[in-house]
Amino acid sequence: MAVIQEDHKDIHRASTADELRAALKQLSVREAAIGSQLDSLLASQKDLNRNISRLDLARAQLGSQVVSTRAISNGMLSAAATTARSISGAVQRLDREQAAVKATLDVVEQVAELKACVLGVHGSMGAPQDWETAANYLRRASLIPDAVIDGAFAGEIVPTAEVPDLPRYTLDSAAEGLCTLFLRDFQKAANEGDGARVTRFFKLFPLIGRSEVGLDAYGRYVCGGIAARARSNMSSSSRRDGMFYANAITKLFEHIAQIVDGHESLVERHYGPGSMTKVIERIQVEADSQGSLILETWAEERSVARKLTDIKSYPFNFLAQSFLPAPKPGFSRSDSPTPAHGRPSEDESVDMKEVDAMLTEITTMLGRWSLYVRFIASKTQPADEDDTKLSIPAFVVHSTLQKKVNDLLIDPFTLMSTFFFRRSVEKAFQLDESPTDLTLNPNKPLGSNPPFITSAVDDVMYIVNQVLQRTIATLQKTVVASVVPSIGRVLGGDFFGMIQRKMRDESYPKAAIQGALPPEGLIIAFLVLINNLDVSTDYLHRIIGTSLGESPSSTANGPTTATPSPHLADSFPFGNESLFVEKALRNMHAGFEAKTSELVTEAIEVIRKQVMTPRLRPVMIETFRDVDYSIPDEESATQTTTTADDNNNIEEDLVTHRFERGWQAFTLPVKRLLTAKTYGRLLAGTLAHLARTLEKRIWSYHGRVNALGAVRLERDVAGIVNATVRGGHYELRALFARCVQMTLVLNMEEDEWEAVSALDGEALERETGVVWRLDGEERARVRDLLEGRA
Repeated sequence: MAVIQEDHKDIHRASTADELRAALKQLSVREAAIGSQLDSLLASQKDLNRNISRLDLARAQLGSQVVSTRAISNGMLSAAATTARSISGAVQRLDREQAAVKATLDVVEQVAELKACVLGVHGSMGAPQDWETAANYLRRASLIPDAVIDGAFAGEIVPTAEVPDLPRYTLDSAAEGLCTLFLRDFQKAANEGDGARVTRFFKLFPLIGRSEVGLDAYGRYVCGGIAARARSNMSSSSRRDGMFYANAITKLFEHIAQIVDGHESLVERHYGPGSMTKVIERIQVEADSQGSLILETWAEERSVARKLTDIKSYPFNFLAQSFLPAPKPGFSRSDSPTPAHGRPSEDESVDMKEVDAMLTEITTMLGRWSLYVRFIASKTQPADEDDTKLSIPAFVVHSTLQKKVNDLLIDPFTLMSTFFFRRSVEKAFQLDESPTDLTLNPNKPLGSNPPFITSAVDDVMYIVNQVLQRTIATLQKTVVASVVPSIGRVLGGDFFGMIQRKMRDESYPKAAIQGALPPEGLIIAFLVLINNLDVSTDYLHRIIGTSLGESPSSTANGPTTATPSPHLADSFPFGNESLFVEKALRNMHAGFEAKTSELVTEAIEVIRKQVMTPRLRPVMIETFRDVDYSIPDEESATQTTTTADDNNNIEEDLVTHRFERGWQAFTLPVKRLLTAKTYGRLLAGTLAHLARTLEKRIWSYHGRVNALGAVRLERDVAGIVNATVRGGHYELRALFARCVQMTLVLNMEEDEWEAVSALDGEALERETGVVWRLDGEERARVRDLLEGRA
C-alpha cells in the first residue's frame, strides 16, 4: 500500500509525459503482482476451510471427554485426595513425635553415659588409682555434646551423694588432677630412664584432652636426651682433631633424625596426624642451643675471626705486580713480591693448609646441616602437598642455628673459598713451568706429551674442580650464588689476565729484524699460551659437566639445554634451587669461554700474520717458479698424443710437489704443537689467505694461458687444494671454490661456455649443478685470461 501511495505521489509529481508513462508502468507492474497474490490466496481458501472443519469436529469429540473427566475428578478422586491429605498429615505428626522421642532417648542415654563416666572417673581415681581407666572414662565423656553436659537435665540427674558437683566441674577437676599426676609420673619415669613408663603416661594425655601438655612434656624429654648426648660428644678429649666439630654436629643431627624417625609413629598414632611437627619444633629449639654451642666453640678454637682478618688484608702482590705496565728495577716476577705490613713473606701470612682444612671442615658441616634441613622439611610437610616440592619450615628459617650457620659457616666459607682459589692461581703462576724440549724442527722429537701447556693450567683447573665440588657439597644455594661467580671472576680476571699479559709482553711473536721470522722461542711460547686458553676452556667444560652429573659423552658434545639435572635436583630439592645452581655453573663457563675464545681468535690471527703468512709467501713463489701455462703449439701437439700415464710424471706434478714440500715444512711444526681445535682455526684462516693469494696468481696469468696450459693450471690448483686439506680437513675445500671455478671456466669448450654465459643466477645453478661463487662479469673476465681472447 505504501508503494501504491508512493507511486501515486510520483504520478502527481510527474511534470512530463515520459515521467507520467513511467509512473503508470510501475503501477501496472504492482497491480499485476497484487493480483497474483490474491489469486494464490483464493486458491488456498479451500484447504483452509477443510482444516477448519476438521478442527470443529475434533472440538466436538473432545468436549465429551472433558465432561467425563470432570465427572471422574469430582466423583471418584476428590474423596481419595482428601483421605490422602489426612493420612500424610498424620504420618508427618508421627514422624515428628518419633524424632522427639528419639532425641529424648538420645539425651537420656547420653546423660546415663555421662553419669557412668563421672562415677567411673571418681571411682578409678580413688583407692584403685587406675589411671588408664580414669583416662578412658574422660575420653568417653569428651564424646558427649557440651549441650548435654551443661544442660539442666544432666545437672539434675548426674550428681549423686558421692559426687554432688555438676558434671562439668567434676570432669574438669578430674582432668586437671590427672594431668598433674601424669606430668609428675612422666617426669619421674624420664629421670629414671624408664622408657616403658614414659610411653605409658605419654599415651594418656590425649585421653584427658591435654595433648598440648603431653607433646610439650615429650618434647622436653627427648630434648633432655639430645642435650645429654651432645654434651657427651663435646666432652671428648680429641677436640683438637681436624674434623672433631664436624663429627660433633653430624652426631647431633643424626641423633635428632633417629629420635624423629623412631618416635614419629608413636606420636601420630596417639595424638593424630601432624602431631610430630609440634615435637620437632620443640626439638629444633634444643638443636639451636646445642648446634650454636658447637659452632661457637669451633669458631673460637679455630680462630676464624683472626683468619678472616688476615685473608681480607692479604695483598696478592705477585698478581698486582704482574699486571703493572713494566716491572720495577731489580724485580723478578718468579719471586714472591715483598709483602705488606712487615711480614717476612706472603706464604707465611696465611697458612694455606689451615685454610684448606677449614674449608673441608666447613663443607662437611654445611652438608650435614643441609641434609638435616631437608629431613626436617620432609617430616613437617603437610600430607596434601606435593612430595617433590619441599619448602623449608619457617621455624628452621628463623631459627638461631640458621643464623649461626650463616654467620659462622656460610660467610667464612665464601670468603675463604675465593681467597683459596685466587691464592692458588697466584701460586700456580709463581711456580709456572713450560713444557720442555719443544722445537719447530719437524725432524726432532718433542720432549713432552700433548697437549703442550704450562703447569699453571693443570694446577688451576685442579683447584677449580676442588672448589666447585666443595661448593656443591655444601648443598647451599647461598654458597653457590656467591662462590661460583667469584670463581668466574678470578678465572676471567687473574688467570685469563696473566695469560693475556704473557702473550702481550713476554711471548708476542714479533721479528727482531724487518722481514725476518720471529725467534723460535717466542713462537713456541706463544703457541703454548694459545693451548693454555683452549685446554683450560675444555677442562672447565668437563668440570662443569661433572658437577652437573652429566655423562662424559654428553659433556663432550657441548652444552646441553637448561633442564634441571637429576643430580642437582636431588642435591638441591627446595623450590627452583637446582635450576639456579645449574644456571650459575653454565653462566660461569659461558663467560670464561667467551673471553678465551675472543683472545684465541686474536692470537691465531697474530700467528697467521706473523708466522704463517710470511712463510707462505716464499712457498708460493717457489711453487710457481719457472712455470709456464702458455705451452707452444708443437708441445701442445705432442701433449695431445701422450697417454694418461705420461700425465702423471714428475715434471707435470712439479707444482704440487713443490707446494706440498714447502707447505708441510712450515705447517707441520705448528700442527705438532697446537691442539687440534686451535690448529683447525689457524688452518682455516691460513687457507683463506692462501685462497686469496692463489686467486690473485690466477688473475696474473691474463693472456698467458692457452688450452693445454689451462688443463695444467686446473691440475695444479687441484693438487694444491688436496695438499692443504689432507688429514681430514675436507670441509675447508669450500675456501678454494672461486679458484676451482676459475679453472673450470678456463677449461670449458666453446659451446659449453656459450651455454653457461647465456644463463645466470638460479637457472645457471640448476643447469650446471654448481653453486657459483663467480658472478657473470667475473666468469667473463676469467674466460678472457685465455690467449687470443684478451
